Amino acid sequence: MSETITFTLVKSGIGSTKKIQATLTGLGLTKMNKTITRKNTPEMRGMMNKVAHLIRVEEA
Repeated sequence: MSETITFTLVKSGIGSTKKIQATLTGLGLTKMNKTITRKNTPEMRGMMNKVAHLIRVEEA
């Protein structure tokens, strides 16, 4: 498993539940097409699984 993971917000969180919107904010995804690189930890993976239908993941 790689040290870092890169993900991009490809679908808006508008209309989603407050919990999903809070998860996006926690990941640092505030705008469409914003790309973030973070450490690949179980906590990050869990948050990404919650919003998997809104993001695209590229392992770096």
